[in-house]
Formats: sequence, C-alpha cells, structure tokens
Amino acid sequence: MTGHQWTDMIVGDRMAVDQEFTQRVADSQFSRQEWGLIMTAVELDIEHPEDDERARLVADTSKVRQVMPEMENIQSQMNAMAGKSSNRESKGIFTSVKEALGLGGSGGGIDEDRLAAAERLAQEYADELQTRLEANDRWDRARRAVQE
Repeated sequence: MTGHQWTDMIVGDRMAVDQEFTQRVADSQFSRQEWGLIMTAVELDIEHPEDDERARLVADTSKVRQVMPEMENIQSQMNAMAGKSSNRESKGIFTSVKEALGLGGSGGGIDEDRLAAAERLAQEYADELQTRLEANDRWDRARRAVQE
C-alpha cells in the first residue's frame, strides 16, 4: 500500500487509543484543542517495517513547529477567557506579529520547551498505538501493508 493507506486499516485502533489517551493529555500541559492541533500536524510512520525486531511506529513531528504559533493563539484565548493577561498581549501587536513572522528576537516566538513536550507526547501516543496493535494482532498486518 502506498502513502497512508495502511493507516486506514487501523482507524478503529486509533479511535480507541484516542479515548484511552484522553487522561494522558489532560495530565499534560496541553489543552484538548492544542492536542488536536498537534495531531493534525503529526504523521504516523512505521520505521523498518521489514524487520520484526526493529519495526517501530513513530510519530513524524516535523510539521508540529508550523502549528506552534496557532497553539499560542489558543493559549492566549484561553487565558483571556480566564481573565489572565497573556504574554503575547502584553508585548503589543507589532512585536507579536514580528515574532510570528520570525523577525523578532526570540526565535520566531516558538516556545522550544512546549515544542519538545508536544513531540514527546506524540511519540507516547504512537507507542501506545503500537502496543494496542500488537495486543490485537494487527501490528504485523500493518507492517506488511507498508511494504506493499
């Protein structure tokens, strides 16, 4: 199977892991909305599908950096609803826009610690999904599908 057709085979398992992972997300620094945004940027891949010992489900988080500015917007909105002043609001609109465009002095406004946390949580999700696939005898089928 080419592309992401193999992922179509595991939709039910993903839905089950989504439900099981809800508490893990709640215990993290991310809101449900932020986690949903993170997962739109994550692609699941199987590394070394041909090797029984080395095959592993991995979260390709290379696009998560692109959604980080929107995550900051979500956080600012949540803070505003809670009556808190956000860091972005206190900086001023021009500083915030410059940082979002990568022209500011703080590395484009991306919180590298939050990015790393998002990447770790996405990999935990992939590990949980692989564990479920293995437990339900679907892992080998998914690996074979990637190789076709």
